[in-house]
Amino acid sequence: MRVLITGGAGFLGSHLCDRFLGEGHSVIAMDNLITGNTRNIAHLAGNPNFLFIKHDVTNYIYISGALDAVLHFASPASPIDYLKFPIPTLKVGALGTHNALGLALGKGAKFLLASTSEIYGDPLEHPQKETYVGNVDTIGPRGVYDEAKRFAEALTMAYHRAHGLDTRIVRIFNTYGPRMRLDDGRVVPNFIGQALRGEPLTLYGDGKQTRSFQFYEDLIDGVYRLLMSDYHEPVNIGNPVEHTIREFANIVNEITGNPAGTVVVPEARIQGDPQTRQPDITRARAILGWEPRFELRDGLRQTIEYFKEVV
Repeated sequence: MRVLITGGAGFLGSHLCDRFLGEGHSVIAMDNLITGNTRNIAHLAGNPNFLFIKHDVTNYIYISGALDAVLHFASPASPIDYLKFPIPTLKVGALGTHNALGLALGKGAKFLLASTSEIYGDPLEHPQKETYVGNVDTIGPRGVYDEAKRFAEALTMAYHRAHGLDTRIVRIFNTYGPRMRLDDGRVVPNFIGQALRGEPLTLYGDGKQTRSFQFYEDLIDGVYRLLMSDYHEPVNIGNPVEHTIREFANIVNEITGNPAGTVVVPEARIQGDPQTRQPDITRARAILGWEPRFELRDGLRQTIEYFKEVV
């Protein structure tokens, strides 16, 4: 296949480039580098099956020649990024998705949307099934990301129903691994950075919020399987093993040998920060034959080794 990956210089997009090239496909990565970085794809320079195009997908997308698939991963994805770039985040979810869908339709290509568990908001259902419609705050600070993705899902399904476009939607739960930015504001790089500097790990709120963490290789495998399937409804891809943030902090300190412990900042919980987050992956198991393989400590060890080079 010849595939276009928007956001291809980002954390997940660059790993997707690796996977598709490894499977023998030709890859075009497109990124405006607002949060992505060419160092994530520098190792692909000179590969005859790889092309990088610097472009903002909120503008018209032109690709010469045939395309077999468009994977739309362009978007700021961490709170620190989408709070810094609220309007670009909304634009890439709306205009960027519209342009990527139009390109896929014109090329007769498959289309896969990278959606997110954030569309469930601060969930009242636990764990979250794909049929759950969410508990969201449209005008809260996180709404710029949540609503961008919800609109992108609606637009994707509209193209599927109105134009017969061959679409997929993956709802991605917390994913971590090498190539995350140390300063992206998410809990994994925050904690690892603090631990490697010998600092106490900062717990916002009471530390009882829960998250499920999946290693990037599991996510990339799920996305690849979904594209190769013929399923059009959203599919959760995440690790259902749940940890409190306090438990997670203790694991990071244990692996890094950080003696500084934790510090609680109870008043600093981010508005709209979900209290629980755990995927129901029944659909992924049944349709894709997928489930996570990496245990948390194994994935963290690889991630910590990566961050040792950048701290």
